[in-house]
Amino acid sequence: MKVSRDKIDIARASRCMTVSGLAEAYGVSRARMNIILNQREVTPVCAGRIARALGVDVTEIIEQ
Repeated sequence: MKVSRDKIDIARASRCMTVSGLAEAYGVSRARMNIILNQREVTPVCAGRIARALGVDVTEIIEQ
């Protein structure tokens, strides 16, 4: 499953959340979150956890 970095950045911006804040909400280090965001291809569980940390539906952060 591919996540859209742009859509994640928009969701973060709307919540005034940094990558560090997202990493904390997700439960990983900032470095690990950057790896997850840069690889873009994630498992459905990972996409779900990112969406939950951002407070959005998973369909809002995946590429169509």
